[in-house]
Amino acid sequence: MSIRHCSSALALALSALLYGPVAGAASGPEPQPVVRQTWTALGGDLGFMWNVDLLRDYGIALKGEAVGANTDTRGFVAVPLRDQGGLSFAVSDTNFDHFTTGRLALRGGFRLNTPVGEVSLVDATLQPRGGNSQMLDVVDASGKKLFYLDRLMYAIADQGRTVDVQTMDLRIHADLAKRLGKPEITDWVVAQMRMNLNVVAQDGNYINIVQATPVWPGTVVPDVTPEQTYQADVFMLSFQAQYSRCTPTWPAAGGTCDGPNTATDGYAVFTPSSTLRNNVNNGTADVTVAGDPNGTSTALYSADVAWYRKFSGTFPPYDNDQHPNLIWNLYRIDSNNRIEQIGRSGVKHAFVTTNSGCSSGPGSGGSTGTILGRSCSDTYGTGNNDSNNDLGPRSEIVPAQDLWGRCGSIFDPGCNLTSNTNGGNTNYSQRMITRESQLTAGGTYYFESWYIVRDDINIYNTMASRPVTFSYGTSWSITNGAPQLLGPVINRWVSPTTSNPNQKNVEIANSEGHARVAVNVVDLGNGTWRYDYAVMNLDFARAVTQGTPKYGDDSDPAQRFRVIHNFGFDRFSVPLPAGVTASAIEFNDGELDATNNWSGSVADGAVTWTAPVNPAPPANTPAVLNPLNWGTMFRFSFIADRGPAAADIDLHVAQAGTPASYTASVLAPTVPLPDAIFADDFEAPVP
Repeated sequence: MSIRHCSSALALALSALLYGPVAGAASGPEPQPVVRQTWTALGGDLGFMWNVDLLRDYGIALKGEAVGANTDTRGFVAVPLRDQGGLSFAVSDTNFDHFTTGRLALRGGFRLNTPVGEVSLVDATLQPRGGNSQMLDVVDASGKKLFYLDRLMYAIADQGRTVDVQTMDLRIHADLAKRLGKPEITDWVVAQMRMNLNVVAQDGNYINIVQATPVWPGTVVPDVTPEQTYQADVFMLSFQAQYSRCTPTWPAAGGTCDGPNTATDGYAVFTPSSTLRNNVNNGTADVTVAGDPNGTSTALYSADVAWYRKFSGTFPPYDNDQHPNLIWNLYRIDSNNRIEQIGRSGVKHAFVTTNSGCSSGPGSGGSTGTILGRSCSDTYGTGNNDSNNDLGPRSEIVPAQDLWGRCGSIFDPGCNLTSNTNGGNTNYSQRMITRESQLTAGGTYYFESWYIVRDDINIYNTMASRPVTFSYGTSWSITNGAPQLLGPVINRWVSPTTSNPNQKNVEIANSEGHARVAVNVVDLGNGTWRYDYAVMNLDFARAVTQGTPKYGDDSDPAQRFRVIHNFGFDRFSVPLPAGVTASAIEFNDGELDATNNWSGSVADGAVTWTAPVNPAPPANTPAVLNPLNWGTMFRFSFIADRGPAAADIDLHVAQAGTPASYTASVLAPTVPLPDAIFADDFEAPVP
């Protein structure tokens, strides 16, 4: 379970975990008795991975080395916890429920220089927060509250004798923000944390951890006529975006950004904290995400979802280390209603699920952190989504099947099926980077966060978007607006159900993935119309791969799964009938780099945009540069002297194969009437 400010839906789920089902909960078998105990942590260590760039924006810097600390293999600076006092917490069937009493004390810690003097974490304590026992306040030796911890993601080990909190967020406490004279930075995540706890169980009796029998996608539901199967359908429950850092130079990083000023056009990073929830259904269609029109699954029986850390070994049902992956994007819609994608992240590899608010019965998950069960929720916090060790490029994924090419990946360049590297990532690699000038250009902004999950039946409810606004003070900040809605941003720009005759949004869906083409036509009032086409490649790729997604024999590297490339589309064409003139042809990929723009031209009865080519491509790789790959949206625009009518566009696939291209019926300029035919040329019929 991830520790968080719970939404009402999560609060109900937690209530069900402790006290049984609530009104409107998913139907299914009667819940089993919940085993409850109190555990006490009496030592271990607390690991810090500071966001030093974000601290720098507010004049805060680490003062020397941490007292009594050492750095672990993941890059966390670990400070030992004292074997005194102890922190007690309630568990239910080995799932963390809430902190109760006590405290944990550091043995040593960090000192920070701030504009108001030194802030010391040396010998600080972790204490349950009054009024919200799912958080821990970090209190200094004099009793001042400095930070707090939430978004705990843990795994139980050694039959309950240890708790490995693999990641959590360290946030600025309101008291410290006030002392710094920056109340607006309250709750900001300034470090990713981890914690190893030694546990003493109540009366010395540890709960025997038993992994529930999973029901994988495609498993037949017993005793149901007509025959049905369990299906995977994971929802994006909620997300919140935060500013992470900014540099005036890239790819080299350093210095301070200047916001709306024009001295530099810096590169700003924004990162979400994202919460998903597995489908609640167990025979009836119940609501998984309350208040959203797409919040109910069509899958009546919820499958469990595999959730194995990369390089962890061979596991059912896919005989590999299958896990979901997370990406996020940023869009701007200008005052002329033209959309552009101005930010896109790399891929966050999920590595553990702590299963908050799970239902009992089939599809109930388990306690090992490797299976997401029915109705279970899980959050990856801002700090962890900003982690070098867990972020890779989109180019390593076959998105429609969520297959990861571990062989030759940035984590395993030698194809050894083990990882001893963070891929060479810096604090800007694989992040969602947006230029400062794009944040001050005006218009409406939307942030989008989504998972890809193997065998998921509905990609649209696994993604969500919300409006956001940006401001600049000492640094950038982002305000999360409402409403959050399931589905991609392109569907907010032009609704798939629009009745506007000058708009259309259609889907291209097949075994290779999904894409959407939307068009907005504007009558400019002078005998011309502007056509704006947004093409969103959701999860389409005609990938070229090597080996098998199953873990191969270590002695046969040729069987180890590698993604050679996963290109999407390289050409987009809109029909242009003879006699129609097109001008102001424009391409927009959201980048401020004109060197890789697609070229647009009129020929052979169409306006066509074509991706640039590499004159010396790598072996067995298409020459295309800047293809329209998965998770990416491009906009194509022009002005024509005729209004719209239904017409088929053509979207060409970058990789050779069948079909060579896909079509979709949207809107394009109409065929003009012959010059000699006007209404005045017709005589009234003779009575």
